[in-house]
Amino acid sequence: MMEEFMVRGLLAGVGIALAAGPLGVFVVWRRMAYFGDALSHAALLGVALGLVTGWSMQLAIAGICLVVALFVTWMQAHSDMTTDAALGIFSQGALALGLIVVSLGEGVRVDLMGYLFGDVLATGWSDLGWIWSGVVVVGWVVRRYWNDWVNMTVHEGLAALDRVPVVRMRIVFMLLTALVTAAAIKVVGALLITALLVIPPTAARPFATTPEGMVAGSVGIGVVSAPLGLLASYHWDLPSGPAIVLMACLFFMVSLVVRQRR
Repeated sequence: MMEEFMVRGLLAGVGIALAAGPLGVFVVWRRMAYFGDALSHAALLGVALGLVTGWSMQLAIAGICLVVALFVTWMQAHSDMTTDAALGIFSQGALALGLIVVSLGEGVRVDLMGYLFGDVLATGWSDLGWIWSGVVVVGWVVRRYWNDWVNMTVHEGLAALDRVPVVRMRIVFMLLTALVTAAAIKVVGALLITALLVIPPTAARPFATTPEGMVAGSVGIGVVSAPLGLLASYHWDLPSGPAIVLMACLFFMVSLVVRQRR
């Protein structure tokens, strides 16, 4: 009989893979990996606020990530500053502010390693509720706006001429990515969530012949990487988040070989 904490960890890892897989495909297509980094760094400010104020950790992280997503959208529409520069300034500033807030919190003692690199084996049933609610929301939204997002990825100008609400679709995508980032903190940590958004779809690309096939491959690689990483973590006493990411990296290495042979 599998231990209960392993069951919870497995459900959490699979849930994050299901949510991150479809969004990661668009992150790769639209070259938005830096956006994921900005969200992960800003999430630490949410962790700090949750610890110091006593607010719900998940709500604090989600709130900060949503603010970052809205800020980036506003910057794209109203500023001549490049997006990567804005993301760099905001993410590093949020990270620094989060560390300062933690240091100023009286009586606050926290193991930042758990938030930086995750601890999926410590996932509780309430965390699973957040994660699997996110899976349902991501699945519904991706299915609902799939055609619009694909058209925008090909060419935003042509998508706008085809009456696709480009700005609204961009906001929806960024907000959804922010929510997945908030949910994934417990599993792989703030510093590794971008890996689950980028590595599985990149590894799936050589095997895919259609956009839908790439999404399926991305989800499949993530779903397989999660239990393999958990098993490695359990048997060899490895940190769970990095172990899951390392398994995804192994799939990426296989994809590199396949790409070279083709």
